[in-house]
Amino acid sequence: MEARDFFWFVVIVGVVIGSIWIITNPDYPIRQGLDLQGGLQVLLEADVPAGQEVTEEQMNTARQIISQRVNALGVSEPLVQAGGDRRIVVELPGIENPEDAISLVQATALLEFVGSGFEPLPEGACIRTSENNGAPSPCEIGGGFVLTDQEFETVLTGAALQDAQIQSNGADFLVAFTLTEEGGTTFGSYTASHIGQFLTIVLDKQVVSSPIIQASISRQGTITGNFTSEEASNLALQLRFGSLPIPLKIEGVRQVGATLGEQSVNASVQAGTIGLIVVLLFMMTYYRLPGFLADIALVIYAILNFAAFQLLGVTMTLPAIAGFLLSTGMAVDANILVFERMKEELRAGEKLESAIDSGFSRAWSSIRDSNLATVVVCTILLIFGRSFGASMVQGFAWTLLIGVGLSMFTAVIVTRTLVKFIMTPLADSLREKGWLLGL
Repeated sequence: MEARDFFWFVVIVGVVIGSIWIITNPDYPIRQGLDLQGGLQVLLEADVPAGQEVTEEQMNTARQIISQRVNALGVSEPLVQAGGDRRIVVELPGIENPEDAISLVQATALLEFVGSGFEPLPEGACIRTSENNGAPSPCEIGGGFVLTDQEFETVLTGAALQDAQIQSNGADFLVAFTLTEEGGTTFGSYTASHIGQFLTIVLDKQVVSSPIIQASISRQGTITGNFTSEEASNLALQLRFGSLPIPLKIEGVRQVGATLGEQSVNASVQAGTIGLIVVLLFMMTYYRLPGFLADIALVIYAILNFAAFQLLGVTMTLPAIAGFLLSTGMAVDANILVFERMKEELRAGEKLESAIDSGFSRAWSSIRDSNLATVVVCTILLIFGRSFGASMVQGFAWTLLIGVGLSMFTAVIVTRTLVKFIMTPLADSLREKGWLLGL
């Protein structure tokens, strides 16, 4: 056995151990979609006159703000995506209080500049401001971390903000903002008397940033804080569109029950298990020892898939499960191509070692081309799903795409390594017992 094969064997063992750790780790749960656990689906549409243009930036910004809100609900794997040019689809699996969710999604976001004194407020914390009127803040309702019961003074709201843009001074990124004339008067008076103190930016009662006041600011000012380009861009976006950039109306609300009950889910798992066992038995019966090694590679493939789904936070729906099962069939197909090539070489009188190398090298082009074609199709499906709000199509495409990538790894690397690791040392005895090679 070559040193390269031993290296890959060690890598495979390490990857399998890591994957099993992810699968058994409660921090990486399997996320279930609406069709597996039920929930709420809300369809939002831009509430503007038919002839008024709705820009892509406005819809993307509205989607980001709504996504932040539903994340505060503590829902497992909420889905917020564009549903065409003027619609946003919100899916909330396992939601128990649909009224609260609907009101939170549709409410107008509130941007505030809050005086926090000489202590910066931690980013992401929930606070109460003078604009609360004694009511709990939205992020408190969603179970966010509440910093203190203290009520902070609201200096300005987003209504006084005219514009905000990202800028760079060469080494650092900052956010430049412009206030209205009335807002500038109020802001200038406050900042002049609070230099050296912190002014916290709050969106929906949740801390976004806590910069320090370095000078009196009237209508124009900058926010610094060792931002990366992405952080500064996001902050400018939140400032510019502290409230929804366009009004949204609820076009439809659907309480979705799980289309698969627990009994049906168990039946589906049993059917899938039976199908997998049949495939494993076929491979071992028809291809004998190589088939048995391919079965091991197929089990490793399944382990890697589930670990990838949990690590990447893939939401499991019926179409997503279908994508996984289809990719499993492609993984088996790749092994069949390799073993048939190998048998042709052995029948032609080649030695086992050279037959193994030829089988994998000659089958590689077919495996590569078929998988690349599938990757192209998956990419088209992902673009289609993102553009038209077809989340089920996206779920199918994602699991199929992940499965195709892992099937290439298991068919070309894992199976090849196992075959060379086990069969090469037994080459002479295996050649004499052709039935072990499926000849």
